[in-house]
Amino acid sequence: TEFTQPAIFLHSVVISSLTRLLDPQAAAGHSLGEYSALVSAGAIQYYEAIQLVRARGSAMQKSGIDNPGTMAAIIGMTPELVSECCSLASEVGIVQPANFNSPGQIVISGSVDGVKKAMEICKEKGARLAKELVVSGAFHSPLMESAKETLKIVLDKTNIYDARFPVYTNVTAKPVTDKNEIKEMLYQQVTSPVRWEEIINKMIADGVDEFYEIGPGKVLQGLLKRINPNVKCENIEKYSDLEKYL
Repeated sequence: TEFTQPAIFLHSVVISSLTRLLDPQAAAGHSLGEYSALVSAGAIQYYEAIQLVRARGSAMQKSGIDNPGTMAAIIGMTPELVSECCSLASEVGIVQPANFNSPGQIVISGSVDGVKKAMEICKEKGARLAKELVVSGAFHSPLMESAKETLKIVLDKTNIYDARFPVYTNVTAKPVTDKNEIKEMLYQQVTSPVRWEEIINKMIADGVDEFYEIGPGKVLQGLLKRINPNVKCENIEKYSDLEKYL
């Protein structure tokens, strides 16, 4: 996490800087991706964003060591049912939904005991799959509280500007452009669930009909197809991918 986050961010920002020629009207990013989305919207300058990302990665890594936890993918259940299972499991440990990725694909996060208990309950209540993930911490859970406070210190020293176009935030799934709201959302994001399915549905409802995934891999393209298979989504991972759109 400490080194991976800056590397992924750098790759995404370099590619997204080239996509300005596509004239984006809105943006969103999954977890770490929210930072490159904000850079593309002019809300944070690159040289300050990389410091934020480094601080975030380092703080999350430390929280993962100080407050050991884990995460698990739950397949084949509704958000409401997964939340209910987490609530029942919270009697033995901390656990909550961390990523609402797509219909039937939700990730939970928390203490080892809490997550394992939630996995058991999810299986009992009909989950098609409950699989623990290989991670270095319980991201997007209360176990990241110390990382959240560490990030706040850096955020308070960072120049954040009103975004040129709306960025749909992980915390609320709503579009924001106001600099103060952006700062608060980045702060809250560390311990809050990523509402990705809701973000995509909201963007589509607001008129977005063409998506481009910027950066390494095609995970978000796959999620989008499960959320709404009728919407166009292209992946731009390197410059040669971009050339055909220019």
